Amino acid sequence: MADVATKAGVSHQTVSRVLNDHPNVRAETRARVLAAIHELGYRRNMVARALVTRHTRTLGVVSFDTTLYGPASTVYGIEQAARSAGYFVSMVSLKTIDTAGVRDALGYLAEQGVDGIVVVAPQRSAAPALADVPTDIPVVAVEGGHSGDVSVVSVDQVHGARLATRHLLDLGHETVWHIGGPPDWLEVEGRIEGWRDVLAAAGRPIPEPLPGDWSPRSGYQAGLRLAAVPGITAVFVANDQMALGALRAFAELGVRVPEQISIVGFDDIPESEFFTPPLTTVRQDFGAVGRWSIELLLRQMEAGAEWSHERHVVPPRFVARASTAPVHT
Repeated sequence: MADVATKAGVSHQTVSRVLNDHPNVRAETRARVLAAIHELGYRRNMVARALVTRHTRTLGVVSFDTTLYGPASTVYGIEQAARSAGYFVSMVSLKTIDTAGVRDALGYLAEQGVDGIVVVAPQRSAAPALADVPTDIPVVAVEGGHSGDVSVVSVDQVHGARLATRHLLDLGHETVWHIGGPPDWLEVEGRIEGWRDVLAAAGRPIPEPLPGDWSPRSGYQAGLRLAAVPGITAVFVANDQMALGALRAFAELGVRVPEQISIVGFDDIPESEFFTPPLTTVRQDFGAVGRWSIELLLRQMEAGAEWSHERHVVPPRFVARASTAPVHT
């Protein structure tokens, strides 16, 4: 920085102001400093900067199985929001969510000196770890339920499931069957709750949900079972990838969608509109989840000990396509 100041004929403080986009620098001076930075190939020493400011401009992210669409999209949204706010991201991806794993990840990121941490915690088993997060580091949980003294950002899974189920009942279907996700997932619980609420309020039969594991294969296996049950005309599936598997099973068995069975998914993955037929589904706004996660984290970092934890719920959106239709009588 001293070399830049000498080259530009300004003070060390002026170089610092330019680097930090301070408004009280004349345009001519700013241009001269930037030209010197470019000519000398100057880069900030972030380690030295962190020692002086006690801030690394880095946020930690703890996530689970980023091979899955939901967690991967959530992490991408968080990273984009962090970069827009001027922060880098250091990520720890866990193969399984458990108390020891989450605690180890939080400890590792704390040792790296991150300014705050976002934990993508879609499983209930993460709750004990969130209950005793470090008090000296701001933490926000995504899909973290209500456990732990941390702020939470989540998609309204219950409302999304209600939208899907009501859509099918409004089309004249007597009841709606459900292919669920794996146990312990908070999203699975929310989607089952919303589905059951609508059927119960309408006085309709509530079939036993069929289990799945988020994969197309599990949706295919559930679809084979459903196709053998007489009288089924509507299915709500807990994610689009399992819905893809169910569509394959129905096609193999000659069950026409939506003429004989209507099907609704959840997530609105990019491929959903290219399924055969294009899939009616519920869209989760992962970009909004990322933006709100970083927003709450930055607010907490600024407020410090005066911060009061809060919860922000992102509404889902129903997307109607060709996989649903009025029931044929």
